[in-house]
Amino acid sequence: MKPNYAFVDGQNLYLGTAKAQKDAWIIDLLRFKVYLRDKYKISRIYYFLGHIQDENISLYTKLQELGYIVVFKNQIIEMKSKKKGNIDSDLIFRVMEKLIEEPDEFDKILLVSGDGDFKILVDYLIKKERFLKILFPNKHFASSLYKELGSEHYDYILNVRSLIEYKRKSKKGS
Repeated sequence: MKPNYAFVDGQNLYLGTAKAQKDAWIIDLLRFKVYLRDKYKISRIYYFLGHIQDENISLYTKLQELGYIVVFKNQIIEMKSKKKGNIDSDLIFRVMEKLIEEPDEFDKILLVSGDGDFKILVDYLIKKERFLKILFPNKHFASSLYKELGSEHYDYILNVRSLIEYKRKSKKGS
């Protein structure tokens, strides 16, 4: 059986968990990777981020050390402060690139985002029988464009919070 690939909209995931308006929490990147591997047979995780920010270097390093394939938005330096690092077209392009160049290397695509801009990609992958599931960070981060999507095609990351949440290690003697 062939493995599956995951494509993560890092900004959407972060905003839907760590920056959620109610009950914010942090994903343990190792636990998340293990969860995706065990539950969905994911062999590669492409983690898309906006432009590189110095204050996030430790995050980028951690993702790479854990085996995530980190993909940054390519932007002109002068424009970085004027627009957000929208990765939507880059993610869609990479998925299509994998379908064309590596069609026999993997079975299906799992998407982690609630962004409605990916609806056209989801519909295409379903039609081609190459779609595994979309994982929404939470119910508020699931675009209304997905409301007609059958429940077999989506789930909420919040539902597995207890399995993948970062837990601070307690200090000895406290």
